[in-house]
Amino acid sequence: MQKNSFITWAAGLIIAMLAGCNDMNNYSVSPNHRLSFSTDTVSFDTVFTTVGSTTSYFMIYNKNEEALKIEKIVLAGGSRSNFRINVDGRRGDLFGDIPVWKKDSLYVMVEVTVDPNDENTPFVIYDSIVFVTNGIVQSVLLEAYGQNAHILRGGKTFAKDTTLTAERPYLVYDSIMIPEGVTVNVEQGASFYMHSKAKWMIEGTIKTNGTQDSPVVFRGDRLNNYSSLISYDNIPAQWNGLFFGASSFDNELNYTLIRNGISGLTFEKSTPDRKKITINNSQIKNMDGNVLWSANCHIEAFNTEFGNAGRYLVMLAGGKYRFIHCTMANYMSGALISNAPGRFEKCLVLSNVIPNEGIDSEETLTFPLQQAYFDNCIIDGDMLADTTLLYGGEIRFLTDENYINGHDEQFNYRFNHCVVKTKKTENGRFIETLFAESPNYIKSNRKNENDEYDFIYDFRLDKESVGIGKADRSVSEQYPVDRLGVNRLTGENGPSIGAYEYVPQEKDDENKK
Repeated sequence: MQKNSFITWAAGLIIAMLAGCNDMNNYSVSPNHRLSFSTDTVSFDTVFTTVGSTTSYFMIYNKNEEALKIEKIVLAGGSRSNFRINVDGRRGDLFGDIPVWKKDSLYVMVEVTVDPNDENTPFVIYDSIVFVTNGIVQSVLLEAYGQNAHILRGGKTFAKDTTLTAERPYLVYDSIMIPEGVTVNVEQGASFYMHSKAKWMIEGTIKTNGTQDSPVVFRGDRLNNYSSLISYDNIPAQWNGLFFGASSFDNELNYTLIRNGISGLTFEKSTPDRKKITINNSQIKNMDGNVLWSANCHIEAFNTEFGNAGRYLVMLAGGKYRFIHCTMANYMSGALISNAPGRFEKCLVLSNVIPNEGIDSEETLTFPLQQAYFDNCIIDGDMLADTTLLYGGEIRFLTDENYINGHDEQFNYRFNHCVVKTKKTENGRFIETLFAESPNYIKSNRKNENDEYDFIYDFRLDKESVGIGKADRSVSEQYPVDRLGVNRLTGENGPSIGAYEYVPQEKDDENKK
């Protein structure tokens, strides 16, 4: 840029800045010129007592053609308030003469701490932020739902049989240990909010006694939103998971929701001579690693959803297994998986070998897959159903070539009336199986490129889906109600394959008109 041109440009810039300053000194005094806000209420979901929440915020807008001066911004509760505010970078509870340029905005940050009381049920606290501009009073409501909690720090070991009640949620900062010989019963409606890296280590027995209306919940302790669309409750890797040792048997998960961990259920190598766990009417989903990983165990699962994993969704190596009316669906977005651009493992992996994880050893451990039976189950995901490879797509068999088509003693599997996303096979171990097609779900991905993705998944069957009315009725008669309490046998479309019986949605009826 030549010298004269630069001088001319600089002079113009200075004149523009001075003009801007003049505009800022000419504040509107009209009561018709008001502030606008991005929300009229800043609401915090459940906030545990004595634990500071993550900060939320809202915006103040001056949408007028003239600058405004906010005479006062006041936190109504003052220094005694449970809330704290920060206006455009300054903390306090009273601010004066705050300028807002025309068509400009300010940030207001809000955080809250809830004081404990003697209540077991959630309670609500309120406050407000008052704005006075040109004599006009406006306000934004602040509200937070508080909850007293049992806070477990420094690790917790149950030395004797224990019942955990549902009166208050449990906020777990470290690990919970159930030693061999100890049984922990969990009442219906109990909730466990797990802090980063917290986990359960179970050498004894855990029995959750959830119900349809009052399930038991294991989830991360971050209760705020990651963004305006995405809740932390839908993001994996929030806590470690549940780990079952070799001596742990006779566990039960009844109407239990487990989500957003690094892993879900991990079963160390054991023996299939005694049942490891029974899983009923539950949902285990959104794990950064594996949803279910088992080595030489005996596991049975009914009416349960296994959904979305960064690695293995269901990995069964050796042992004895039975899955009835389960949905195994992996549509995990690569954007949610730590340190990886996407997932590479199949939805369901059956194996009779377990690689040794020792650094200096290439030894593999071999356990016969005594039984892996699947009745009325969906095995699906967003990987392509490879029509050139036998058992490609969303299923993988890790075994000797001599056993890949099944072996009663070493690799014994069976799929009865299932939906399996893989190449069609004439193998007699697949009975009335529907191949190479994903069901239509209510929500498994974006409907189109313009959809805003919130990473919420709903694996209930949508209209005209493969699997509707295709279940083995004799099996469904043993499990006549699905995970959500819908009767499989009384509807005109049933029984359907998977954990969820098909129920026509309102939009289906509208499309028929």
